[in-house]
Amino acid sequence: MVLFRYPRPLPSEITPKEMYLSRRSLIGGATALGALTTAARAAALQTHSGPYSGSLTPTPHDDVTHYNNFYEFGMDKGDPAAHSQDFHPLPWTLEITGLVRKPVRLDIDQLLHSPAIEERIYRMRCVEAWSMVIPWDGIPLASLLKDADPDPKATHVAFESVLRPSEMPGQNEGLSGIQWPYVEGLRLDEAMNPLTLLALGIYGETLPNQNGAPIRLVVPWKYGFKGIKSIQRIRLLDHEPPTTWNRLASDEYGFYANVNPQVDHPRWSQATERVIGSHSLFGATRQPTLMFNGYGEQVADLYRGMDLRKNF
Repeated sequence: MVLFRYPRPLPSEITPKEMYLSRRSLIGGATALGALTTAARAAALQTHSGPYSGSLTPTPHDDVTHYNNFYEFGMDKGDPAAHSQDFHPLPWTLEITGLVRKPVRLDIDQLLHSPAIEERIYRMRCVEAWSMVIPWDGIPLASLLKDADPDPKATHVAFESVLRPSEMPGQNEGLSGIQWPYVEGLRLDEAMNPLTLLALGIYGETLPNQNGAPIRLVVPWKYGFKGIKSIQRIRLLDHEPPTTWNRLASDEYGFYANVNPQVDHPRWSQATERVIGSHSLFGATRQPTLMFNGYGEQVADLYRGMDLRKNF
């Protein structure tokens, strides 16, 4: 049953698709996670089509895995793919603590075999004014937070990435004043929204190292920097937590970071976006940016009455 309707994409928005690996061929018997190979991890990822698998055409696999920001591995778009081979996403545990009645500690094996894993095909919009469409496999964050039984005092959710300078060369460079580990945050109602996902895979395979292995946050109506990667800890709080880019430059990166074509970043107009993987006589296609990245029907009520210029 389709619970939400996606806005139909414009023809100019559809990104050419080179190869979309069939997840159906990956669903079979569970494979032990002792091996660190992509094949073994992919075999363990049990997925099914969810209510958010819309008609958007995914960006080519090679672009998604070789054009991204993951500053723990370097500043350039190709650095994550080039410099993440020595990162070890297994073994791994995820903790949910703070203002909860039932603290949670999950092994990655439990997460990869969760019956709650769904496919979600989402638009992704970077604050740098480029966009992709990515087929994610993951667990709705709300389902894990409910298992932890939030205390009524909890208002926000804080996320913390892994700190491994021996495996993440960018953490050794003091890049632009970033304080490691990477941290992010959401309001609790944002975290509980059905669209908010903890992603474990893309294209029917477990996450590559360069895309945030083994687990990352996906909040499709917000700019991509909110999607913290390689998450180890989640804490429920009674206050707004610090976030990496807001802490670094609060006048450029707001806590909310909702996609908004009417509020420009000091260095990038947000009115239009460059579609990665598209081709034309003049380079990549540009298309109008949608308010809330096209997910306003599902999330606009979260911000009713708020000044979205002040609360950017």
